[in-house]
Amino acid sequence: MNAAIATDAIGPEPKPDPEPEFTVHAQVSPPPSPRRIRAEVFIVLGLSLGQSAVYAVLQLIARYMSKASIGHQSTTLNTSKSSINYLDLTYQVVGIVFALVPVALALYLLSNHGQSWRSRLGLDGSGRRWGKDVALGMGLAAMIGIPGLGVYAVGRAIGQTVRIDTSGLPSLWWSATILLLSAAVAGLLEEIIVVGYLITKLRELRWSVPAVVIASAVLRGSYHLYQGWPMAVGNVAMGVVFSIYYLRTGRLGPLIVAHWMLDAVSFIGPEVVPASWITALNGG
Repeated sequence: MNAAIATDAIGPEPKPDPEPEFTVHAQVSPPPSPRRIRAEVFIVLGLSLGQSAVYAVLQLIARYMSKASIGHQSTTLNTSKSSINYLDLTYQVVGIVFALVPVALALYLLSNHGQSWRSRLGLDGSGRRWGKDVALGMGLAAMIGIPGLGVYAVGRAIGQTVRIDTSGLPSLWWSATILLLSAAVAGLLEEIIVVGYLITKLRELRWSVPAVVIASAVLRGSYHLYQGWPMAVGNVAMGVVFSIYYLRTGRLGPLIVAHWMLDAVSFIGPEVVPASWITALNGG
């Protein structure tokens, strides 16, 4: 009886006050201004291939000012960094890693505002899509590579292209691997920055298609000027083809594959083809 009286006196347990409702408003960042886009492009190029272009121009001037004619000069790619084998290997690996930092920066900038750099560059899709990209890249490599050899041979014949030694590495177990990795890095660096990143940013700045193609192609040619003007012209032509392909398809994968194959063949080729072929290509 006392318990019942006590329960009635207390009454039902009061319900807690409802929690206040809060509305979360997502903040949408405004698109970058043209001034910011231009600054980003300047920084990316200044840290990578734009810097290479400036040095290439200076090298070409120095070659013409040298007592020896350009045809009697040479340049060596993939040079050895140390006479100590394992230290040389370490230098090569570190150089490859740091060469990819501008690529990482470009991809980071392309992924701002929640966008996917993979979809923006056409580097997504199924395995079948990637298989098609590889096949197209092989076709592009053949289309560009054979005329490229002709450009080099003609440049050597008229004395306006330096002799290019594609490997200055010692004959060691790791040399071929480093050369193939260097070719891959060149393909990623040049195609992602010169084609994917630059074209995307210039289109955001509302550049016309012809202006975008010319800008990308001329940049590609400019950082090859150290080899002589014929090679620079040949690379401009390659840049036009690659830029138009990317603008039409939106797929960067085939260009990376093609570039890797071109450089891989040029880096490894002299080690496997007869020496007489290399001598003939260099004009004797």
